[in-house]
Amino acid sequence: MQRMSDPSGSASKTVAMSTVREQVYMVFPNDLNANDTVFGGMIMAHMDRLAAVVADRHAGGVTVTVSVDAVHFMAPARRGDVLVMHAAVNRAWTSSMEIGVKVEAEAVGGGERRHILSAYMSFVAVDANGRPRPVPALQPESPEEVRRYGEAALRRDSRLRHAEDLKRLRGTLPNA
Repeated sequence: MQRMSDPSGSASKTVAMSTVREQVYMVFPNDLNANDTVFGGMIMAHMDRLAAVVADRHAGGVTVTVSVDAVHFMAPARRGDVLVMHAAVNRAWTSSMEIGVKVEAEAVGGGERRHILSAYMSFVAVDANGRPRPVPALQPESPEEVRRYGEAALRRDSRLRHAEDLKRLRGTLPNA
C-alpha cells in the first residue's frame, strides 16, 4: 500500500504500523490495594510504558509523555487476574500524538475478558536536544480508526481550550 506524504515530507504511517495488540501482566499479591483489587497507579505505570512504545514506534525515535487524559476506571481487576493491554495511535499532529490505551482483565487460565480501563495519553517527539520534532501523519484505514481519529481532534481542541481558559483566569488573579 502506498503511503501519503505529510507536510514535513515524511511518509504517513498506518495505525497498524505501531500498535501493540496484547501486552499481558499477571497480577500478584503485591499489586493489590487494601480492597484486594489492583492498585490503579500500577496499571497507569504499565499503561504509560506501553503507550510510550507505540508513540516511539510511530515517531521513529524518542517521545515523552505530556498529558494523560480521560482515564476511565470501569471495573476493578482482582487477585488472580491477568491484565491484557492494547495501545494504538489515534492521531498525530505536527510533533504530538494521542495514544489510546485499553486494559482488559481475565481470570488466570483464560476466560471472558472484562474491559476495566480506557485512557488517552499525549506524547511529543523530541530531538537530541529535547526539543519537539515532526512526526509522520497518521493514515487511519478502518471505520474504527477513522472514528478514533476524529474523536482525538475533539479531545485535543478541548485540552487547548481548557489551557487557554486557565491562562486567562490566572492572568486576572493577583499573584497568579
